[in-house]
Amino acid sequence: MSKDEAAIEAEIKEKGLTAKRITPEDLDAEIEDDDYHVFPGSCLTVCCLTLKNGFTVTGESACASPENFNAEIGRKIARNKAREKIWPLLGFRLRDQLTA
Repeated sequence: MSKDEAAIEAEIKEKGLTAKRITPEDLDAEIEDDDYHVFPGSCLTVCCLTLKNGFTVTGESACASPENFNAEIGRKIARNKAREKIWPLLGFRLRDQLTA
């Protein structure tokens, strides 16, 4: 969970917002596996997150200056971008459950 997510979670709890919702923990619990690929001769890192149901989401990172390329940072950025794509998917699922 990022610092921003932690701050938002704290504010939600402080305000007593208790309706059913997706939490960062719910989101992370959906991730079954992660895989990374850096394309040869590039600074492009792609992260593929596989969710529990087999669905996949991807995120990517790239730097403009090859001198700034760092594999670990690239993986973190790409994973975060892939992870962000899970929020709307889980929100859609929850909305279906709430209207059933």
